[in-house]
Amino acid sequence: MNTFPLFFKKIADSSWFNNFIMAVILGAGVVVGIQTYGEQVAHMKELLWALDQIILFIFLVEVIIKMAAEGNRPLRYFRDPWNVFDFSIVAVCYLALLFPEVEGAYVAVFRLARVLRVFRIVRTVPKLRLLVNTLLKSIPSIGYIGILLSVVFYIYATMGVFLFRDNDPVHFGNLQLSLLSLFRIVTLEDWTDIMYINMYGCDHSIWGYGMAEGCTDPHPMGFGAALYFVTFVLVGTMIVLNLFIGVIMNSMDEAKRDAREEADRLGGVRQQSLQEELERVSDELNKIRSQVDSLA
Repeated sequence: MNTFPLFFKKIADSSWFNNFIMAVILGAGVVVGIQTYGEQVAHMKELLWALDQIILFIFLVEVIIKMAAEGNRPLRYFRDPWNVFDFSIVAVCYLALLFPEVEGAYVAVFRLARVLRVFRIVRTVPKLRLLVNTLLKSIPSIGYIGILLSVVFYIYATMGVFLFRDNDPVHFGNLQLSLLSLFRIVTLEDWTDIMYINMYGCDHSIWGYGMAEGCTDPHPMGFGAALYFVTFVLVGTMIVLNLFIGVIMNSMDEAKRDAREEADRLGGVRQQSLQEELERVSDELNKIRSQVDSLA
């Protein structure tokens, strides 16, 4: 194996290098945070700009080192989605630096790219990377849960319009208002207020809101309203939430298994690289021994 890529491979895999990059990422987050104060830090504008360029240069060097570690096939660097993310952030930031007129037209995009540099800390912390991989693996199953939740929302929203439209037009006057009210209920944000309005009527002295706000036909539903809201909270919040937790836990187990397999694979690659290096050294020693024997 060529010693040139091996040298950069050792740097890229070393703990001190990764810790240094993590510190730089945290520093980038601090710099971006300070820049949000605008006029209050105007006197530090040049210093912040210089720090920003230093951080960006370090990220560029990191990309170069990792690409150089791939030897004759630097494009293998892009096989890792995290590397693609890192490269994209660096490329966008340098695009803004090299073409200021482009930054002026898409200033929000480039500011977002600078903020997203902080997100790179996810790849440097294994536990955070595991959590992100877990969420990504959960997306397909969460999608099905979302479909189930949408069906539940639609059924209850339609029922809510039919049952409570006359009594509570503010929350159930039409389908979209009903869906919005159910979203409020599923977040448990004062959901009992809506329940009491429909249990005791919109003209109730405590829970109602009066004719001036739309209460024209008070029609309390009593136990029926309580049954409607309690069952929706149980289904929409408790059961579906447990489904989400179950899916995420299952995906976490899969992510841990994939991480172990990846670690084993990388361990095998490192062992193979070490073996090749030992063979190269052995060949060199044999050549030297042959030369010594010939001189003798």
